[in-house]
Amino acid sequence: MTDSFGLPQNPYVVGRPVPPLKFIGRTSEIETAFDQIFSRSNLALWGGPGIGKSSFLELLASPHAWTLRSHDPSKAVIVMLSCLSIQPFTATHFWREVFILLKEQLDDEPDIQAEATKYLDAETTSKDCLRSILREIGKRDRFLLLLVDDYDAALRPNQSYGDQDIMVFLSECRNLASHSRERQFLSMVVTSLRRLNELGPKLKPDGSPWYNHYLFQPLKPFTNTEIAGLLGGLPMTPALRDGIHEVADGNPALLQNAGFLLYRELRAGHVPDADAFAKDFRQMTEHYFQDIWDLSNDTEQTLLMLLGLVNLKGRILDKRYDLGDVDIIFSQKERELMDLEERGVIVCQGDDGQKVYQFASSLMEWWVVKEIANRDEASLQARQKLFLNLMSHRQAENVTTAIRWLWDNREAVPSILAWLGKLSAALPRGFVQG
Repeated sequence: MTDSFGLPQNPYVVGRPVPPLKFIGRTSEIETAFDQIFSRSNLALWGGPGIGKSSFLELLASPHAWTLRSHDPSKAVIVMLSCLSIQPFTATHFWREVFILLKEQLDDEPDIQAEATKYLDAETTSKDCLRSILREIGKRDRFLLLLVDDYDAALRPNQSYGDQDIMVFLSECRNLASHSRERQFLSMVVTSLRRLNELGPKLKPDGSPWYNHYLFQPLKPFTNTEIAGLLGGLPMTPALRDGIHEVADGNPALLQNAGFLLYRELRAGHVPDADAFAKDFRQMTEHYFQDIWDLSNDTEQTLLMLLGLVNLKGRILDKRYDLGDVDIIFSQKERELMDLEERGVIVCQGDDGQKVYQFASSLMEWWVVKEIANRDEASLQARQKLFLNLMSHRQAENVTTAIRWLWDNREAVPSILAWLGKLSAALPRGFVQG
């Protein structure tokens, strides 16, 4: 391969949100978001690591996205912040950060900017102070668009922020969004790693859902059309595109990393090496798999372990364990499996009569198998109770035996290249000469 392609700067974005002008896909979700914004309603976006939540908020803040839809971006005062940037998170720190950013966005409204400054100097920033600002914004025929990334952090207690503080903060947000007269001058879009009702405080019998003022919108893995659009900058063969899909499925961050590595080699005139690609891709993306694992609850982790063990049998020539009928377990835990599927961790093939579950990313499958292989007896014993909650004693014994067999036969686990089968085969002839 030569550098005759004359390729410009690498178009794939790694390590930061995708700039709005490079944003791919999500057409329906974008229109839904703007529908909520223009009706002064609220939206809760959720999805797993690398699915593109921060990039989505960046797009909503882009004037180009507004003018593309024949709307005037100057009508909105747009404030975007991440709850993870507020350390430690407290309601007081949150409202102060909102006011600081709001003040920066009000250069064309000196009177409102002065009022924001007054609250900041007096250290009295709160949702009630924000209501006063909203009234002034509304008098100018404008509204506040509050884009809040990583809203999960607002739902976790810390040393400065207890369970009662969380309830008060959520009540304040709900009051602003649903009950105050100033709600007509406010639209909130928040993002989280899971549905808000799964993350936040449990609903009390005499209480009203604190989250019911949001429209819930999942960000799912890219469709085949969106994948083709993202990878369109590479003159690759269909076989290579299939190989990338096997490794990354439709996860935008994983696709960006794969594209970045392949584009780098192509521009340098190199024939991509499967071993080198596997090493680099693993180093660049392993934190995504760790995050997916850590964000899964105990039941979901156990289901992923079972799925990894089931599929591993087909990769080891002389397997010596029997898991029994795990399909019974899967049929009893369809809700958890559907959640994993909705987050893009697994995919379901077949129909209702015979569902077959697979890992969405072959590297995630490899990561789970390695996670099992690196466990110890103490961690296995700690999981025994959960096994018995999911399966019979005999099945639990079968699973325990399989895990111990894996510990004793770590060398039988295929190398990472075995999980990159299509990609490894396609790489040497993966690019179309131009």
